[in-house]
Amino acid sequence: MREHGELTRSKLPISGQIVMFFIRHIQQGMASIGELWRNPVSSLMTMAVLGVSLSLPAALQVLVKNADTITQSWNNAAEISLFIEEGKNEQAIQSLISRIKVYPEVAEVHYINRDEALAEFQRLSGFGEALSYLESNPLPAVVTVLPTEKFSSPIGARELLTKLEREQGVSFGRLDIEWLERLQAVVRLLERTVLAIAALLVVAVVLIIGNTIRLAIMNRRNEIEVMKLVGATEAFIQRPFLYTGIWYGVIGGMLAWIIINLLVWYLDGAIAELLGLYGSDIEMASLSFTELVQLVFLASFLGWLGSYLSVRQHLRAIEPS
Repeated sequence: MREHGELTRSKLPISGQIVMFFIRHIQQGMASIGELWRNPVSSLMTMAVLGVSLSLPAALQVLVKNADTITQSWNNAAEISLFIEEGKNEQAIQSLISRIKVYPEVAEVHYINRDEALAEFQRLSGFGEALSYLESNPLPAVVTVLPTEKFSSPIGARELLTKLEREQGVSFGRLDIEWLERLQAVVRLLERTVLAIAALLVVAVVLIIGNTIRLAIMNRRNEIEVMKLVGATEAFIQRPFLYTGIWYGVIGGMLAWIIINLLVWYLDGAIAELLGLYGSDIEMASLSFTELVQLVFLASFLGWLGSYLSVRQHLRAIEPS
C-alpha cells in the first residue's frame, strides 16, 4: 500500500508532487506529536531534562549580557583626575584647562579649586572639626577630565592620562579603573565558560535525544519490519522519528526560556539592590525575542541531529525476518 502511494505520487505533475511532499511531511509531523501524546510521562521527562540542560548555558549567556551592559555603562563614567602643581596661580590653571578642552579625546572638563577640594573632603571624611585646626590647606587643586565614549575604555583612558600628565602644571594624574579591568577580565572568563559549558551540554542533548529515539525504534521494531516488507522507503520510515526529535528540541527550548525568565524575575530585586549601592539603575535583562528564536532553533536542530544519528544507526539493523 505504501509502495502504491509512492507510485501514484510519481505520476503526478511536478507541482502536484511538491504539494504532496509538503502534505506528507505535515501528516508525519502531526503523527509524531501523537506519539509523544501517547507516552506523556516519558515525553515530559525527556523535555524537562532538555529544558534544564539548555537553560544552564542560556542563564550564563544572560549573566554575560547583563555584566557587559553594566561594564559599558561604567566605562562611560571613567574619569581622570589631574592634580595641579603647588604654587600655580589661577591664570595658569585656566590656561591649562583651555588647552585640555581642545583635546579631541575629551568630552568634559571640571575644575575644583583648593578651597572646594577641602570643603568636599571635610564633608565626605567626617573630620570637619579636626580639619578646621589646620593652619593651611594641604589639598591641591584638581581638574577632572571625562573622556569621550571612544576613549572611555581602560586602554583609551590610560593613553589619554599619559598624554595629559605631560601638560605643564600637572603634578600627576589618577585613573582609578583597575577594578573595571578586573571586572572585564571576569566577563571574558564567563564568555569562555559559556562556550565550554554550551559545547558539553550540546553533546549531552544530542545523546539524550539519540537514546530516547533508540528506545522508540526498539518499541516499534515489529511495525518497522512490516513497513519494510511492504516496500516503504527508508526516508518514509525514519521521518516520524526525525520529527519526534525536532519536537523534543522545540519544547525543550521553550521550557529553557521559561526557566530563564523565572530565574531573572527571582533575582531581579536582589541584583537591583546590589547595583543601587554602586549608583546604577540598570534593570536586569532577560533573553530577547531574537535570542528566544535562536534558542528554539538551536534546540530543534540538536533534536533533529540526535534523532538522525540514532535513526541511521538503528533502522539499518532492523530487517524483516
